[in-house]
Amino acid sequence: MNYDLLISAEQLLALGASQAPLMIFDCTFELTDPAAGHNKYLESHIPGSGYADLDKALSDKTGAGVSGGRHPLPSRETFAAWLSSVGLQHDMQAVVYDRNGANYCGRLWWMLKWAGHKNVAVLNGGLQAWQAAGGAVTSGAEPTNTPSNYVLGEPLTALVATQTVADNLGRPIQTLIDARGAPRFRGEVEPLDPVAGHIPGALNRPFNQNMTAEGKFKPAAELKAEFEALLAGREPATVVHHCGSGVSAVPNIIAMQIAGLADASQVGLYAGSWSDWCSDPSRPMAQG
Repeated sequence: MNYDLLISAEQLLALGASQAPLMIFDCTFELTDPAAGHNKYLESHIPGSGYADLDKALSDKTGAGVSGGRHPLPSRETFAAWLSSVGLQHDMQAVVYDRNGANYCGRLWWMLKWAGHKNVAVLNGGLQAWQAAGGAVTSGAEPTNTPSNYVLGEPLTALVATQTVADNLGRPIQTLIDARGAPRFRGEVEPLDPVAGHIPGALNRPFNQNMTAEGKFKPAAELKAEFEALLAGREPATVVHHCGSGVSAVPNIIAMQIAGLADASQVGLYAGSWSDWCSDPSRPMAQG
């Protein structure tokens, strides 16, 4: 069985026991302490899983990225080279997880879809759910896999450029949803970027509102009701998701797909997000 959205800890345990082609990625990260995620990985992770570092593997800070902001997306070709280096093959089921409410592993889920890899799923509830289900953990360095030759497929996600967001600002063909916490959205605090506030007209849906108290995605019906209330009649396919740097926006994309409102190819991701938008003082900005 293939999984392309969510996988439960119990399903992953069964999949691992079946000896199906499988690659698991730990994406644990902390914005305020970039080394902490890898250190936590070294302390404990799902056996056989590799580590996908947000700053090093899932961003390109050399200036060659295809988006702006604090976590520029690498080009698809650069990303494919990394996938080849870790040994991912097209027939493998990819599973991504973290300890952060799907915040960081969602980035890799989206990027694998962007590379054309259909069978990638988020471990619902993360490492915590895995351990609660009786899954084993191990410590130490990453496994050594045989490199592959990963060939890109047609993108299964939609990347939106800054200029496109600017051109469609205020038009009904674009509905911006910002996944940052409400105080940052309102511009009351800004711990990471030089300017506080949000893109004018954006709606606010903090990414953690998609989760239950146990750290799993809410049921589809509940997510659908919440997003329909937020959209207030706007078409789901007009949505462009963003956040501070294009990372925590992805749980909102996943939640909309769980809800059956739109899949990741129908809604956009503005990867540069607020950190890119506010880098140009000539762009309109709002607070409140």
